[in-house]
Amino acid sequence: MPRGDKSSYTGKQRRMAEHIEEGYEERGVSEDEAERRAWATVNKSTGGGKKSGSGRGKRTSTASARKGGRKGGAAQSTRKRSAAGKKAAATRKRSTTKRGTTKRATAKRSTAKRSTAKRSTAKRSTAKRSTAKRPSAKRSTAKRSTARKRTTARKRSDRR
Repeated sequence: MPRGDKSSYTGKQRRMAEHIEEGYEERGVSEDEAERRAWATVNKSTGGGKKSGSGRGKRTSTASARKGGRKGGAAQSTRKRSAAGKKAAATRKRSTTKRGTTKRATAKRSTAKRSTAKRSTAKRSTAKRSTAKRPSAKRSTAKRSTARKRTTARKRSDRR
């Protein structure tokens, strides 16, 4: 297979390269350079040609796409917004702030519930452990119950 042959690339990869190339051309890069960069980006993200065949399944990377998104976002921040655009952005900002505080409050409540549940479970497990370690735990419990019975019996006799 000669260098530059694109037969091992899928249709999706070709479309990807085409879109990336168009983006570079819009920014003023020459056609040849834009094509070279586009295929380099596709190769980096997909790991080369992915047409069916042995040993061609590789994970895709989104690093290049993320970088492109950051660059595009930086360019967008310098443009002028219309009055309607400014109003819409303000509305979006307000609504996300409101939703964010509600989510945080709910998250705090659920975290508090979980920590309380953990504490009570921990108390129970330590109580179990302490009784399991002592062989005379049953006897002491029996002693306590007889002591209680005696005190209640005394109280009853005092009332009469």
